[in-house]
Amino acid sequence: MVLLALAGCTLGPAYERPAIDVPARFAATPETADAAWPAPEWWRGFGSPELDDLIAAARTFNNDLAAAAARIVQADAQVRISGAPLLPAIQGTSNFDYQRSGNSRSGGSSNFNGFSVPGGKRYSDNRTYRIGPNISYDLDFWGRNRALAEAAEASAVASRFDQETVALTVVTSVAQTYFQLLAAQDRVGVAQRNLADAETILGAFRARLSVGTANALDVSQQEALVANQRAIIPSLRNGVEQQRIGLGILTGRPPERLAVKGGTLDKLDLPPVTPGLPSILLTRRPDVANAEAQLVSENANIRAARAAFLPTITLSASGGLTSVALTAITGPGTVVASLAAQLTQSIFDNGLRQGDLDQARGRYDELLANYRRTTLQAFTDTEQSLTAFQYTTEQEDLTRRAVAVAQRSSDIGKAQLAAGTIDIITSLNTQTTLYNDLDNLTQVRLARFQALLNVYKALGGGWVGPT
Repeated sequence: MVLLALAGCTLGPAYERPAIDVPARFAATPETADAAWPAPEWWRGFGSPELDDLIAAARTFNNDLAAAAARIVQADAQVRISGAPLLPAIQGTSNFDYQRSGNSRSGGSSNFNGFSVPGGKRYSDNRTYRIGPNISYDLDFWGRNRALAEAAEASAVASRFDQETVALTVVTSVAQTYFQLLAAQDRVGVAQRNLADAETILGAFRARLSVGTANALDVSQQEALVANQRAIIPSLRNGVEQQRIGLGILTGRPPERLAVKGGTLDKLDLPPVTPGLPSILLTRRPDVANAEAQLVSENANIRAARAAFLPTITLSASGGLTSVALTAITGPGTVVASLAAQLTQSIFDNGLRQGDLDQARGRYDELLANYRRTTLQAFTDTEQSLTAFQYTTEQEDLTRRAVAVAQRSSDIGKAQLAAGTIDIITSLNTQTTLYNDLDNLTQVRLARFQALLNVYKALGGGWVGPT
């Protein structure tokens, strides 16, 4: 009666979400800024159909995502395995017993079933047939089986959050690689433009040398500049191809089958995005949800480890029909049934159960530290990406101004060089300054795009956790 009264009891602790230090707001976001969380398909805001196609391919064929999906299948199977003891186990059995027995008689022979048996021995055959079910059930008085099932369920939930984290990483990696490819193409374009300008100036110097208005040193210096700019281009083109090849593994295709046209970063949009309150961020990051789901799972494992110290009760029942003839099984026969209960309590296990409990507690403490680190990382990622986007935006604006100044200086230098009013050194300086500023602008713009990508990733990429 006492055991029945305790049926369904569990040995805590009940899970409670750990307390964490949540800032009131993000320092890099103005207090007056309206929250603009990422949309589920946030990458479409960049306005690149090719990027959209690449991300669609990655979401379908990426092998990391396929592995994450396979882990979900495994976790769901573990839920079924862990939940199986919550219901009775039923097995069908059939038995056949055969026995021959005989007694000795002195001398002569005996007649048995119409046969003469020498030696005076009489034999009899006994055949018994039995068919019926066996049922066994572990009474979950202390909630151990339920706790193990809950642990498996929480792990299955965590595997789904893990898949969302992998998906966010894959999508941002595709976008980042694609933007790097565009930036490399932009740098190739800048180098080719400056090479063309340098070759034009070299042609002018050679023409002047032929009429005696320039000297061989002027021509040689310009030739050196042309050779230097021509040597830069192969390295930049290699960067383009390396990024193109890198998109292959992200989209799950051999590089030879991946056609990427590319273009320029200047043609893409920079969609606005701003976070809301830091407390809301924790419900929009799948990695935070994953870390908490693992805590829930391990908390259930602690309850199961505690319950293992208490007695286990197993009920078993069997029944069926038994007959001395096989044909009687389908007709009237002898009905047999049995019911048994077994109480088991471990007396000495050399610290096995205590070790299991200590291990579960230690694992929980580890996961608790991971959860707090993950939440702190979420706040840190957001602040860093917002700050980087703010300063790269400012840097791009200033770099564009520097390019405009360098362009005017280069145009003036070309005009004066054609008029013969400046020397070659001044001309080389204006060319080099313009080339460096244009190349720097391409890299700064890439840094701005990467910072914005990191903002989207830090904000969970449009994912919203279950309420």
